[in-house]
Amino acid sequence: MSLDISGEELKKHCPLDKNCDWCFLFRSTYNYYDLPIHKCNTCDLQTIYPNKYDVKAMYNSSYYLGTANYSYLDERKQEGYESFVWDARIRNIKKFKKSGNFLDIGSSFGGFLNRAKIAGFETFGIEVSEYSSQYANERGIKTFNGSILEADFPENFFDVITLVEVIEHLDKPDLVFEKLTKFLKPGGLLLIQTANFDGKQAKEEGPKYHYYLPGHLYYYSLSNLKKILTKNGFQNFTVYHGVDFPLYAKLLKSMGSFRTPLDYIKWFRISYYHLKSKFFKGSTSSMVLYAFK
Repeated sequence: MSLDISGEELKKHCPLDKNCDWCFLFRSTYNYYDLPIHKCNTCDLQTIYPNKYDVKAMYNSSYYLGTANYSYLDERKQEGYESFVWDARIRNIKKFKKSGNFLDIGSSFGGFLNRAKIAGFETFGIEVSEYSSQYANERGIKTFNGSILEADFPENFFDVITLVEVIEHLDKPDLVFEKLTKFLKPGGLLLIQTANFDGKQAKEEGPKYHYYLPGHLYYYSLSNLKKILTKNGFQNFTVYHGVDFPLYAKLLKSMGSFRTPLDYIKWFRISYYHLKSKFFKGSTSSMVLYAFK
């Protein structure tokens, strides 16, 4: 199945050379959502097409409070536990950037930025949800309510920009990567955490892979992310298979959802996948990419 003429919009916003060859890959589902997945045979990107859902409208209070068909965790309920991971990630970032202007895109209620602020960074957020961005601003975390394409920060302003499970949510990727490059200082650090669709897990699970979700618009691989970023002026990369923080931080974070001593059995599964990603690179599809402009 090939795309009809309306697929030209996908070519228009290709973040590489726009020499796209989109074709139908398979159909995935999530709850009541029908997700037709297409893949570009040229640049290896994947996308939900056509996407008939109002993605921005999804991120209201119901999205965080668990009352919608498609929802996410409310980090405020266990921010102390989430901080184990946030602090560990910030310590790793500080190996490369000790201080400076720090932008988190998809910053939610501002918990991660609050920890970065404590660590000595000047923090800023971009959050499309009015509900969560209002909360962040009220707690003193400067947060722009809107998309990155609507944000208007100075050129070469940020020392660090992070997108943690966010790049897959963003439409018009060519413009997104141009904006990231514009905002970041020369020598600055761009952190992207997302799924690697070159990874074994994504390939083996196919349409059942858990990352196919209605709020996700584009799906990347490590190889095409590097190509996109190189095209936009990034020169050096550090890749973390799995995540960029130690296992102990992940285990401590998980305690926030534990209700009985038996829940600690989950530590075996968490440890297994963490260690598997480190010792058998590419066996899982989670990754974090540090790119330097």
